[in-house]
Amino acid sequence: MSTTLVLGGARSGKSRFAEGLARGECHYLATSQAFDDEMRARIATHRQDRGALWVTHEEPLALTGTLADIDAPGRFVLVDCLTLWLSNVLLAGQDWQAATDDLAAMLPRLQASVVLVSNEVGMGLVPETPLGRAFRDAQGILNQRMAAIANNVFFVAAGLPLALKGRLPE
Repeated sequence: MSTTLVLGGARSGKSRFAEGLARGECHYLATSQAFDDEMRARIATHRQDRGALWVTHEEPLALTGTLADIDAPGRFVLVDCLTLWLSNVLLAGQDWQAATDDLAAMLPRLQASVVLVSNEVGMGLVPETPLGRAFRDAQGILNQRMAAIANNVFFVAAGLPLALKGRLPE
């Protein structure tokens, strides 16, 4: 159907905006992992805030496999977020470029409407560590790849969306 990319900084309102795009049977593909109590609490809050409208799938690594499993006409799939997924891929020692290629090849073939949420990490300070710089660069490349194939790209700052590609919903 269509692919939408929603970009923004941390706590910019991008997830709330993306959830507002939901139509039809709603599936939430969460990529975070709960490594500590703070993250467990954050995940619990997100689950509660989403409510019963959403079918939740938690998958930190196998993004394309999970998308294939839940793909169907009339479905809305929200992937939140690509930033955590990329971090998981890198920390697992997997080939992030191959994973990005797989995702880019798959998205146009899906029957569901897919909204991808991702952080824009290249607008701040240069990370001081090689791993931090590698992550920033990989995230920028991933975002560019997704934006190139997306039908719509929105940037959210301070809760306000800006259309970079396509049109904001009425």
